[in-house]
Amino acid sequence: MRAEDRKEEKESQNEVTTKPPMRTNIPLEGGFGAIRPTKRIVDGHTKPCEECGDTNWKSDNSRGEVSCDSCGLVVEEDTIDPGADWTNHANSTGDKSRVGAPSTYLLADKGLNSHIAHSDLTTGAASRFGMSSRASREWRRRRVIDERSQVRQSRQRNVIKAIELIRNRSKLGKQLQEEAARLYTKLSMRGYVTGRSIAGVSAACVYLVARLENIPQQIKDVSNNFQVEEKELSRMIRQISRKMKLQKVVTPNTYFNKFRSDLQLPPKTVIAMESIWEKIKDRTELWQGRKPNGIAAAILYYAVNKTANKRTQADICKVAGVSEVTLRGIIRQLDLVL
Repeated sequence: MRAEDRKEEKESQNEVTTKPPMRTNIPLEGGFGAIRPTKRIVDGHTKPCEECGDTNWKSDNSRGEVSCDSCGLVVEEDTIDPGADWTNHANSTGDKSRVGAPSTYLLADKGLNSHIAHSDLTTGAASRFGMSSRASREWRRRRVIDERSQVRQSRQRNVIKAIELIRNRSKLGKQLQEEAARLYTKLSMRGYVTGRSIAGVSAACVYLVARLENIPQQIKDVSNNFQVEEKELSRMIRQISRKMKLQKVVTPNTYFNKFRSDLQLPPKTVIAMESIWEKIKDRTELWQGRKPNGIAAAILYYAVNKTANKRTQADICKVAGVSEVTLRGIIRQLDLVL
């Protein structure tokens, strides 16, 4: 072989030996596994597996195990499931959630404490489930002790009385009842209720909440429901509205639907009342500073006189809560405009 040929063959062999090998998934001798390790990890498991060297960890919450997804080695048992408990221990297919009712101001403790219901001890279910008369007496005694332990201060006991009055006598929806109870609780924390009537402050809170939501409530009706004097209630309403910054101008159109419903008039009566109200709305000297129910009664009298469903002044005054003298005085003033 010529020297030149030997030189070329030697150079080609050097190129083959110095060329780096291609990167493959086949491990070298003494490697950790047959495939390249992945990067999937779980909490507390970041190191490679002792058997295969992989970090492909798998968490099974149903069995409480952490295992390697490549070789199946279980490295942890009886793990804690941080999720919600959906186990339903009752023999029913109802709601399995473990969340309770939201906190509410309609309960003295906002519904956060446990409570032994009176119905659980007096109904037939107690005897049906094997509760004897002696056990029933013991549980009634525990119920009294539990109630007394939850409310120790006189201020909290007064809040309970106010909440009961608001629930039973306000004639409002549940959401508005809770808002009135929240307002009473704030006043009680600020010391306003001390030395005042609990029923009077509760009635004032109910009236102010209804006024903010444009619900027609007359002071006379609220005072009758809570059995407080109308003059005392009016004074408390003014004081609380200034203290809590709840002032609001009540317009006569708030009472239109109520008066129409009380007198059993057709719905088109409200349309006629709204048209009259639009004419005098900008004349604030005619209706501001007066009772809005009296202005609404006068507007109603004008509206029914234009239709076939007429009502007397006595009927309108009865539902509006004003005297006939007041109604005729307002009508004379509106005659100058209408």
